[in-house]
Amino acid sequence: MKIVLLPVLLFVFSCTSAQMVAGDYRWWNELHDWDTGDPNWRSYLIISPGYLGPNALPVPDVKKGYLQTKTEFEITASNHFFKGDPTRDISGRIYIPFAKNRVAIEMYGVALEQYAYSEEIRNERFSRDENGKGVMVGDFYFSTLIQICHNRAFPNTLFRFVSKTTTGEPDAARYTDTPGFFLDFSFSKDLFVSGNRTFRPFGLFGFYNWQTYDEMNPQNDAYLYALGADFEKNDWLWSASWSGYTGYKNNGDRPMQLNFDVRKDFEKTSLRFQYLHGLRDWEYKTVKFSFIWKFGPVH
Repeated sequence: MKIVLLPVLLFVFSCTSAQMVAGDYRWWNELHDWDTGDPNWRSYLIISPGYLGPNALPVPDVKKGYLQTKTEFEITASNHFFKGDPTRDISGRIYIPFAKNRVAIEMYGVALEQYAYSEEIRNERFSRDENGKGVMVGDFYFSTLIQICHNRAFPNTLFRFVSKTTTGEPDAARYTDTPGFFLDFSFSKDLFVSGNRTFRPFGLFGFYNWQTYDEMNPQNDAYLYALGADFEKNDWLWSASWSGYTGYKNNGDRPMQLNFDVRKDFEKTSLRFQYLHGLRDWEYKTVKFSFIWKFGPVH
């Protein structure tokens, strides 16, 4: 019964959020001096991470040059701290390797996001959610990962291609409601291996593209980057990295952040803690707790 009720609850939350955002927009028209015949209200939205919610155009998670060997199902609770825009969400991820661990698919996204931002944030982002509070469903991502090189003289090399849905609504300036994609190559090398301890530096570069509501330049392009290192001991993993992307419009489209990750693996499950510290354009301080179920790969 609980499984059956979950989709119903998600639908109710989504409809409730839509009803909260929808309504009389005369206050917005007066605030932003909009009148009949002016460009569509969406053209006022700045489609960049600096002017949207924390889950709209996030810096992609950093891959490390190799595929995990087991199928994983992950549930994550996140708390995003930012003055004027505290946000909480529940997200999920499914990862499935196959073809003798040479290829994998990954699906992830925000199932529910709760937000409550200030009037100042609302006006700065041209949001049409007058009270600035609500719950909504976020975007979902679909990715394909291909192992190019692993455990050879050349560093581990992984290719990833990811496309984004348009499930998130733009009215509250939380999501874009526009398509996007990114692709990247990640690399790593085990430099120090002693008994049950491993030190592994890694890096990443790639390309990010997303659509905006700018009629003159409707597309933004960015280059992706990341550098970091892992330290593994027994069933523990400690990881730290610096990552971000740089768009060409320079309108809040150059997010940069620090990532800290601790994971403890058990036989069939894992626990994970993450802390993300925004440095530029994406200035949230985010704490994430995850529970992961592990299964065998698909042959």
